[in-house]
Amino acid sequence: MDFPQRKIIHVDMDAFYASVEQHDHPELRGKPVCVGGGKYGVVAAASYEARKFGIRSAMPGKLALEKCPELIVIKPRFQRYKEISQQIRHIFYEYTDLVEPLSLDEAYLDVTENKKGIESANQIAREIRKTIFEETGLTASAGISVNKFLAKVASDYNKPNGQKTIHPIQILEFMEELPIEKFYGIGKVTANKMHQMHIFKGLDLKKKSLEELIRIFGKSGNYYYHVVRGIHRSEVKPHRIQKSVGVEETYWENLLDEESVFKQLKLISEDLEERLRRKEIRGKSLTLKIKYRDFSVYTRSKTQEMYYENLEDFYKTAKKLWELRPFDKPVRLLGLSLSNLNTQEKKQVSVQLKIPFPELD
Repeated sequence: MDFPQRKIIHVDMDAFYASVEQHDHPELRGKPVCVGGGKYGVVAAASYEARKFGIRSAMPGKLALEKCPELIVIKPRFQRYKEISQQIRHIFYEYTDLVEPLSLDEAYLDVTENKKGIESANQIAREIRKTIFEETGLTASAGISVNKFLAKVASDYNKPNGQKTIHPIQILEFMEELPIEKFYGIGKVTANKMHQMHIFKGLDLKKKSLEELIRIFGKSGNYYYHVVRGIHRSEVKPHRIQKSVGVEETYWENLLDEESVFKQLKLISEDLEERLRRKEIRGKSLTLKIKYRDFSVYTRSKTQEMYYENLEDFYKTAKKLWELRPFDKPVRLLGLSLSNLNTQEKKQVSVQLKIPFPELD
């Protein structure tokens, strides 16, 4: 193949939030559990027992309870999830510094060269999953291949608590047989559009020309054309230039009055200040995000010439932005984020080694 081949692992924790709750509360094990949701909320994560009832993340809690009346709804503990996520990342860094977290529960690792000198990417993935289980009591799944796209697709194949390798010689055949819904980056709407074009798996997609795909899907058409051929040049990016820093809180009980909102904005401002202080980041644009009980979202920003400095600045501006809101409705989420950061002033160039790809095993 005429494109860079690396050893990439995608590690994905199994039902992360729900699994943490079942680990910390043994009485929940083996039972249908969802984190978040309830009558007015949205499911943040569902245990595998709950998934058997068709419950998925982002599903309205009311619908989840209709599908499974015995569903156990747990209030999220994001600080706990972050704590375990940090433990897991420390394990990754024992093998490579080329780690690109996607969220608290998944990350890409480039192990083409690794700190332990292990030739087999499969062995590294097995060791990482074993260590995660020993140190946290949680299971993880992994995908291994020559690029990020293929590794991501592979990690879904043997869930939970499994791993899959797509070897270079298997790529073209694998992609031709892959159902279009399994392509990372193709959502439900795009998949339906492709079905109307009689595109049901990779082989069907491969028959379409680059020009046709770009005409129908825009820039995404170029992406579809290449990934179905196993080509994805995006490198693992351990040092992304951060463009914004934010703090959001979803409330178990909706905020019904301004006093409650201001109290929460003060707490969020404190969290934001602490996060910025740790990262030595400042910004000039502050954005308030409000999500109401009916899931409608309102955002408003204020940009100034000088950097916002501290929680007093955040809190004062947040209250002014709150007063500009168009609705008086129960609030289920508040967030503050800072952008237009000084990170752009101190960009650091991160160079990733391009190494000939030896055998995966």
